[in-house]
Amino acid sequence: MRTMTGQPAATGSEDQRGAAAARPGAAPSRTLLPGQPGRPDVFTFGETMVALRSSGPLKLGGTMNVSIAGAESNVAIGLARLGHDVRWAGAVGEDEAGQLVLRTLRAESVGVSGASADSGAPTGLLLFEPRLPEVTRVHYYRAGSAGSRIGAEVIQRAFSAAPPRVLHLTGITPALSPTARAASRRALQLAREFGSLVCLDVNFRARLWTAEAAAEVLRKWIPFVDVLIASDDELPLCLPGGGGGEGSPGEAEGVGGGTGAERADGGLRAEGVGAGMGAEGADGGLARGGSEQGEDAAADARARGDAVPLPPQEVTGGPAATVARQAGLLLDQGVGEVVVKLGAEGATAFTHGGSLHQPAKPVRAVDAVGAGDAFVAGYLSALLDGEGTAGRLERAVTTGAFAVASPGDWEGAPNRSELGMLGAPPGTVVR
Repeated sequence: MRTMTGQPAATGSEDQRGAAAARPGAAPSRTLLPGQPGRPDVFTFGETMVALRSSGPLKLGGTMNVSIAGAESNVAIGLARLGHDVRWAGAVGEDEAGQLVLRTLRAESVGVSGASADSGAPTGLLLFEPRLPEVTRVHYYRAGSAGSRIGAEVIQRAFSAAPPRVLHLTGITPALSPTARAASRRALQLAREFGSLVCLDVNFRARLWTAEAAAEVLRKWIPFVDVLIASDDELPLCLPGGGGGEGSPGEAEGVGGGTGAERADGGLRAEGVGAGMGAEGADGGLARGGSEQGEDAAADARARGDAVPLPPQEVTGGPAATVARQAGLLLDQGVGEVVVKLGAEGATAFTHGGSLHQPAKPVRAVDAVGAGDAFVAGYLSALLDGEGTAGRLERAVTTGAFAVASPGDWEGAPNRSELGMLGAPPGTVVR
């Protein structure tokens, strides 16, 4: 398989996966299980809603585009388009809206055999209202919805029927209800029992719960997590005791106010060019066992795709140093790798081998909503393919850029043959 630019698309192999797992900084703390018939690559669940997108201010009326949206299903679609076997097990109402959700996911090759229908609750709804070229307001109608009532028994059945190589969770689902929180806890336990890697995207939503409530739950999850993905201002939610320097959730709306995260009003997602990716300077790394390495060693590590240990003088102060310290605390808690999204400036991955930064892909921003989910899909896709840290970040910022350059939550997600299109010069026509 080749991309438009003639470069081979990454496909991975079992040998490559084994090699990746053996390299420091190239894989999570637990080994990624090999692919097996009947064992999906990724299992995820959460609330997927009917999404209505207005052409202007809602109070003025007008036409609306009908689609679906949900953080976990956005990731599932992104992974399926890249050729991975993905299962989604959310709950929908026994209504036409629920049928739209399931029909759309099936059409995108996402397995929904584990999904459930709730006769006593409707499918959730959200409205997207563009207010400025780079500012979208989101209105949720999800209280008491079917998706918020998903229970642990549904996840038990779906997970056990086809244990995945990777479990993907977000911080949205546990915020929906006590039953959804219990379902998430059960999924973490099942992942441990079946040897599945766990990826957690913090995805803090201030309209759903407070920073304090989120921190109380997420900190208990950290020992189960292999890959933690968060924006820089979400990291304090996961830190033991809220430590790690400035930006802790005890400060006034200290989470969700920075680049790459939903704002404190829960509605604005104006991340701009390269949304959902990370930041320059946050690769002021961990210097964890790597401060003695010289430039040649760092160059060799980059060539292998490993995380690059950086000298300690580069992390002595400033926001980058805070992020590095916080990532270090999370690694000490047992997380295999911490991936920090920093909006238009790219992303940085921290592992026990050091850190590696990837700049964002420059694109013309059309719609920043869904960029973080696309980033996660790209990162997990490359992880499943056996790519090292550099390859995972590269694919993540690429899929994130596709999302930014396209309207909708998931509609612009690329397939493998399209990954090379961002390198094409302006005006290119693909024939």
